[in-house]
Amino acid sequence: MPTASSASSRRIARQIIELICEAKFEIGHHLREQHLADALGVSRTPVRAGLKELTQMEVVQARPHQGFYLLKSVEQLQALNIEQPKSVDQTLYEQLVRDRIQGVLDAQFTQTQIAQRYNADRGVLTRTLLKLADDGLIARRTGQGWRFLQTLNTDIALQNGYGFRLMIEPSALLSTQFHIDRHQLKRCRAQHLRLITHPDITQVAPKELFETDAEFHEMLAEASGNLFIHQAIVQQNRLRRLMEFASYNNKRRVREWCEEHVAILDAIRDNDKEQAALLMKNHLQIAYDQVANKVPKA
Repeated sequence: MPTASSASSRRIARQIIELICEAKFEIGHHLREQHLADALGVSRTPVRAGLKELTQMEVVQARPHQGFYLLKSVEQLQALNIEQPKSVDQTLYEQLVRDRIQGVLDAQFTQTQIAQRYNADRGVLTRTLLKLADDGLIARRTGQGWRFLQTLNTDIALQNGYGFRLMIEPSALLSTQFHIDRHQLKRCRAQHLRLITHPDITQVAPKELFETDAEFHEMLAEASGNLFIHQAIVQQNRLRRLMEFASYNNKRRVREWCEEHVAILDAIRDNDKEQAALLMKNHLQIAYDQVANKVPKA
């Protein structure tokens, strides 16, 4: 089972690569820990862990008493995909939801049935079921067992989700408490530009595309200064990760939404929150309309 530290070092390693691509460092560049720590807004310890992760991937070279040096070109780094390790809990969570969507699991079930079917450890299963309940996907039955909620009707759920996000995400950008870290904004923008200019976006893993999309929306929700907005968008992304993953195979649309994200980031950078909110509304409306066209009319 992956540890929290391994997941953290992977995340930092990915952010270091984004910085390298943004700065267009050449092979042989000396990657100084303190410079990277300042740019990422973290201490040197997690940066060192991220650099060690990149050393194992032969992206950088660790030279004794000298530091870390870049081994790959920006073009090579753009084709690199760093997978975040999944926890056992997360794996079971996703399996249960996917099996329900595909009709493999009945709407009602007991904890014993799930434990036997998936050979799940009691602790893992308990945490997973509680997480599903917190996310509004299942509820306890009267008496014994659990039941899946109608949330998992994919097209209707996605339409409702985008409708909900249309109500809160544009408004979140107009919050008087809105504040975003400029380094964070810059890193996010660089990641989107990397995808827009990627020589063959069909080779980019859907997982990386989704995470770029999700992190953008969660970053702005957190910047609103409203904890409830941030929690709501995090939950929406959990649902989208399970139900909307296939749409990331539409590479033309990926470039379009990347460009829409960049336009929103540019408006925020220029302190034009009204324009950013309008662009966010238009961006989400496109997604809402695409999903709404799939839902059968009553």
